[in-house]
Amino acid sequence: MKRILYIFIAFAVSGATLTSCKKDYLNTSPTEAVEEGQVFTDTKGAWAALNGIHRAMYSAYDNQDQTGQSTVMIDGDMLGEDLVMTSAGNGWFNASYQWTMHRNTSATHLKFVYYFYYRIIANANKIISQVDGVNGSDADKKAIKGEALTYRAWAHYMLVQLFGIRYNAAAKPNNQPGVPLLTMFTVEPQPRATVEAVYTQVNKDLNDALANLSGYSRAAKSHFDSIVVYGIKARVALTMQDWAGAAANAEVVINKGGYSLMSNTDYVRGFNNAENAEWIWASRPTDDQTTAFNGFFAYMSVNFSSTNIRSNPKAISKTLYANLTATDIRGQLWDSTGKKFTLPTADFKKYPYMNQKFVAKGSSSSVGDVPYMRLAEMYLIDAEAKAQLGQEGNAADALYTLAHNRDVNYVKSSNTGQALKDEIAIQRRLELWGEGFRFFDLKRQNLSVDRSGSNHDAALALVLKVPAGGVNWQWLFPQDEVNANPKLEQNPL
Repeated sequence: MKRILYIFIAFAVSGATLTSCKKDYLNTSPTEAVEEGQVFTDTKGAWAALNGIHRAMYSAYDNQDQTGQSTVMIDGDMLGEDLVMTSAGNGWFNASYQWTMHRNTSATHLKFVYYFYYRIIANANKIISQVDGVNGSDADKKAIKGEALTYRAWAHYMLVQLFGIRYNAAAKPNNQPGVPLLTMFTVEPQPRATVEAVYTQVNKDLNDALANLSGYSRAAKSHFDSIVVYGIKARVALTMQDWAGAAANAEVVINKGGYSLMSNTDYVRGFNNAENAEWIWASRPTDDQTTAFNGFFAYMSVNFSSTNIRSNPKAISKTLYANLTATDIRGQLWDSTGKKFTLPTADFKKYPYMNQKFVAKGSSSSVGDVPYMRLAEMYLIDAEAKAQLGQEGNAADALYTLAHNRDVNYVKSSNTGQALKDEIAIQRRLELWGEGFRFFDLKRQNLSVDRSGSNHDAALALVLKVPAGGVNWQWLFPQDEVNANPKLEQNPL
């Protein structure tokens, strides 16, 4: 880990560094960064360091398949059964779709994901350890620290889901190996903490963040405030099968966040604008910060003129699509015939069940805001948690609020037991399609992948079924990191 954390130093200490081109951004020379002492002199510099992390969430890195958090969002659905690759395209993300990338210790994509989250953690640790001593108002210091704590918690949470064995509430304490747990900036090799220890620290950091963010109003939806923290806490609790905690935190967001479910008109406008009344947390790149062929919309949109989009529009599984009614607004996001959508030019290929959920600002620009958290997710968490708690009437009520908004003819569910849980799961898959949740949902619920009987091409997907609980559900650690860190135990090959 020593080599990786030296890379962090050049990246971490300057918001100015992050506005340069991607080559400079990854340069390992400390001379490319503003001196640390200049950053941590006052709150202005500390805000710049924090803004650097915000920018890192959507910056373009070395390869086209490396664009901050949106990269992992795409991976999350590529590894599931609900997103369909309609062709091999130009090759990007094919290895993720085929379940080989995350099991290849030499894959540059795998290396990027691992380093991306630890860069965020290292940056956050620098801020957390030094912001109290800078010049400036206490209110600013608390806000900066609260946001940094949130980043540290969230990044560890993402890492332990990917590289650790799933959390199992019935098997506490979860002493299986998790990921290195870093609560201070260090360049010394660190061993893997247990899954239980990682989640304990994640929850502590989130609670500390809430204390620091109390009364704070953020500048933009790319930043954190207490409502986003409650949303992350709801996710973490759901992953830990803490049903009461998941419902309680989701309800704080629903009842106190000030957000509302979007209208049907907004639902079909392209999922590209953080001003949407339902979006809680999102990236907000500006036109001059375009990620070109790296960005989320360069792979997931219907209209950006990249080779990948023109030849390989992403589609929904026809078996999932079959759950939509004729009056569900979500049905307009996909074309089951492959003939209806109007595309920029004739060389954009059309396939059955292709999506137009995501629309870039234009065929020549991959810019668009990317949703990280929406109110709909909170209703789904609330419904799932209450169904697990046996509060079936309350679960049906939460589900109805969302589902009736999407389908005016939806009738409140009278299902009970597993049938109600299954209905909630289908609604979650339809609602959050393409937003990066599917792999994580399958893993936390210990479910298998089954792409058979749908519109997946077996020759392209290679893998149609993945049994639950096997070693393939743990991402391997990059070989470079294993070589550099003698304390790091590799996952089973």
